[in-house]
Amino acid sequence: MATVSEYSGKARALTFIALAQIAALSVWFSAAAALPDMITSAALSPLRQAALTSAVQIGFVAGALTSALLGLADRVEPRRLFATGAGLAALANLMALALDPGSAGMIATRFLAGFSLAACYPVGMKLAASWARGDAGLLVGLLVGALTLGSALPFMFAAANWGIAWHWPFLASAAAALLAAVLIQFGRGGPGLRPAPAFRFGAASLAWKAPALRLANLGYLGHMWELYALWAWIGPFCHAYWHSRTRSTNWADITAFSVVAIGALACLLAGRAADRHGRTTITMIAMGLSGSCALASGFLFHTPPIVMIPLLLLWGMAVIADSAQFSASIAELSPPEWTGTLLTIQTAMGFALTALIVQLLPLWIGFAGWEWAFAPLAIGPLLGVWAMARLRAQPEAVKLAGGRR
Repeated sequence: MATVSEYSGKARALTFIALAQIAALSVWFSAAAALPDMITSAALSPLRQAALTSAVQIGFVAGALTSALLGLADRVEPRRLFATGAGLAALANLMALALDPGSAGMIATRFLAGFSLAACYPVGMKLAASWARGDAGLLVGLLVGALTLGSALPFMFAAANWGIAWHWPFLASAAAALLAAVLIQFGRGGPGLRPAPAFRFGAASLAWKAPALRLANLGYLGHMWELYALWAWIGPFCHAYWHSRTRSTNWADITAFSVVAIGALACLLAGRAADRHGRTTITMIAMGLSGSCALASGFLFHTPPIVMIPLLLLWGMAVIADSAQFSASIAELSPPEWTGTLLTIQTAMGFALTALIVQLLPLWIGFAGWEWAFAPLAIGPLLGVWAMARLRAQPEAVKLAGGRR
């Protein structure tokens, strides 16, 4: 049984890891939060607008694969690696301040930001998971919740504005990332901290050859099809909604912040529920709700805020609630010696897909308008529910959540 001092040390470490994660990940959507103001100050085509976010996703994939191939998580002390990534992400945002919003250089800074954050999010996850004692779902949920709050912060920065137009979300997020580099120094790893398995190209094929792993990955891809497209475009969507009613940009930014931020609570609740009631159960419920919200947002676009805002808040919770459980599923279903490679492959596939849908969605919006902007996102949860239902029927599913599937 853990002593009081051990519980205290765990709580202190997890607090600093989560705070550092929140601060560092605020860089991710700084361009998305600033986008409405950037559009007013520069001529940005729909594809260029999308590239400001999809470049972050592509950069993250490149950074994650580079880190895995070079074994950086083992060669560099985790807190030092995290701090380096946070510092580089801050630098990317500071560089953006000197560039024209429509320039290729601006997109390059977004790639650098994503590449740098690959040294933060997975490393923070590893540090947090090293404290797990039968509560892995909750701890992974805690870190995904921190990711969620960090992703929401730029929208609150945009609401504050302070009269410096699109620059403020970039500047505030850069300052937060520098703070993260300091905070992580107090977030030591737990007794379960071990060297990560080496990346193995041969093991990567298991992601699709093994039926249970394939279904878990398909569930994750269905989830990722929806998640980052919503987060990337919720700001402009809220601006379009509120502009049609009050022409208030502040309410739009506050709404976008709330929709993303409320998901942090859902991550914690779903993490605990998945440990107790099963991973496939929680993921299917969450994706069923989020897919329904994606469709309902079109039907309710012209309704008063008392109707529309609760729907968006429910969607904000459902869209992220299940995220941690896909990683936990891969960890439980994988051969122990190949877990690191298979988790890396899952992450790379998921974020590569997000870059595609984030880039394509404005083309659909140009055709269908903001009213039905998010309708295509329901495709992902539909696939995800099917995949997790199939996974639940697999014999290997008894490995999930201690047999609770």
